[in-house]
Amino acid sequence: MQNQNLKCKISSFELWFLVFSFQLLVILGLYGCSVLEYFQPERPPYDEQLSERYHRTKLKESSSADVLATIHRSEDELLSKSRSVVASSGQKKKGHKIWFNMVAFDENKLTAKRKYLFIVDDKPNILEEPRKELSFDCEMVLESEVPGKPYVNENARRIAILKQVLANVRKDIDEVGSDNKMLDIGGMLINQALETVLVKLDSSPVLATKLSEPAGADFSHINLGRGKIQMLVENDIVKVKMRLGSLVKKFEKQQEPQ
Repeated sequence: MQNQNLKCKISSFELWFLVFSFQLLVILGLYGCSVLEYFQPERPPYDEQLSERYHRTKLKESSSADVLATIHRSEDELLSKSRSVVASSGQKKKGHKIWFNMVAFDENKLTAKRKYLFIVDDKPNILEEPRKELSFDCEMVLESEVPGKPYVNENARRIAILKQVLANVRKDIDEVGSDNKMLDIGGMLINQALETVLVKLDSSPVLATKLSEPAGADFSHINLGRGKIQMLVENDIVKVKMRLGSLVKKFEKQQEPQ
């Protein structure tokens, strides 16, 4: 009797193993190396390293030499430069993950006046929910006429500043993105997201009050789903933090723009 039970258990295990092996072969046949890549550790630079580069650049202080010494550290990244903008960009996961660090300089003072960090990851996972997320941070010195101009109310001022942020993003990426596909894609996604936010604010300006709150303002992206954005203004400095996709639920826990 015990031998029969043992044989039944072995047979059940063999059946389960055969079914599992068959399913694994089917998945490998359909998705190829992407399944194997799922189990491989991610190569540097890691998100934390990209963030460290961003925070090490200080507006009105860091020189072009300071920035060049820290912004480009990996052989897997492409360095793009113009007269006043420098960017280090890269991709991995067969192009499903793209990032860039970018800094624009004051042409007279030769110090940093705008800085950016962008990361998007839309890697399709086979064994769990697909990972779709976008992270964008920027900090910039505003032109004096933008914050100082008279506005109908504070919400109108906030919307005008966010429009200036978008204009600066476009200008800086245009300077170095013409021959860099990664910067071009990143710029397109940032532009798409910020335009979505501005359309919502233009239709309901009162929502601009939420931009300075810890929870930020909500919006929805056509491809990445739910998004949140925060904008803080102090004197002539504006800081923006934007998260989309799976990063939204950690928005308040993540570091404030600084």
